[in-house]
Parts: sequence; structure tokens; C-alpha cells
Amino acid sequence: MTTDANAPWLIVGLGNPGPEYANNRHNVGFMVADLLAERIGGKFKRAGKAQAQVLEGRLGAPGPASRRIVLVKPMSYMNLSGGPVNALRDFYKVPVANIVAVHDELDIDYGTLRLKLGGGDNGHNGLKSMTKAMGPDYHRVRFGIGRPPGRMQVADFVLKDFSSTERKELDFLVDRATDSVECLVSEGLERAQSAYNS
Repeated sequence: MTTDANAPWLIVGLGNPGPEYANNRHNVGFMVADLLAERIGGKFKRAGKAQAQVLEGRLGAPGPASRRIVLVKPMSYMNLSGGPVNALRDFYKVPVANIVAVHDELDIDYGTLRLKLGGGDNGHNGLKSMTKAMGPDYHRVRFGIGRPPGRMQVADFVLKDFSSTERKELDFLVDRATDSVECLVSEGLERAQSAYNS
């Protein structure tokens, strides 16, 4: 059994599989996971029995301070994310407090980040599924997408691509969100919150 000090971190980018969803607001978690994969120089591969793509690597400079991470993109569709994440948590022996979910957040303005530990799901189906599978005490990196305009339904809004105006800043914002994940894992929640909770 691993102790918390040397247990890996499970970093979960939430999204929906398939090219038709790739640029949706709901898939910003996948975007962050993809950038993190690029930074650590690895490629996702299908996880054995779990319905997910995974990439194992390390964050931080080589040495005792570097952190072992398992990057995860559940391939089960958003509202069933908890199953694959929980299976991987068991497989890699990860304490729930070493899990980070990166997800879109309606109640925060576009591009604003909020990092926290635990809490409710705020109607987010990916979080709802994760919490049902393993309780709420995991970290969240909440990427603000704002509320739908006018009378647009929430479901339609999150499954639409970012607008052309939003896309102008998207690369920068995904980059910043990825930085915040690295900071959270390497330096802890408080440090990451003071640097990135805008």
C-alpha cells in the first residue's frame, strides 16, 4: 500500500469522447489534459479494463520533489465519468484527496479559474458521477464558461463550441488552467489558489 506522500496523483480531464464534442465548452477538461500530456511529452493510451485513456508521467524537475501523475480522460461520456475514474483510483491506489477533476463551470465568468477541495457538483453531471462513485473530497479545477445567453438551455450551451470571440483567448486560458494544475500538484492547494483563483 502506498503512503500519501508517494501515492500518485490522478488528474482527470472531464469531457465527452468523439470528434463532434472536441471543441465544446463541456470538453475544456479534455483540452487541459491534452496540453498537460504535450508538456510531459507523452501519448494517451487505452486503459486496460477501465473505459478511459491514460498517460503516466511525472510533474516537476527530476528528483525527489517530482510528482508521479496519471492523466485520465474518461471515455464513458460525461455523466458516467465516475466509473472509470473510480476503477483507476483503485488500480493505482490513489487517495481521493490526490484526485483532481478539471471541468467547465457555468457559475463563473468565462476564463475565470477557481480551485478548491470538495464541495457540491453544482449540477455538473461529470462531478455528480464522480462524487457518487467515491465521495466529494477530491480537488476541482473549475474553468469558468459563464451562463448561456437569453433562453438557451444549459445542455445546449455546454455542448456548443466556444464562440469565435471566446476562441481568441481560449489557448491562453487553457494554458493558464494547465499551469494551475501543475501548481496544485507540485505546491499544494493554498499556493495554487493564491496564484490562480482570479
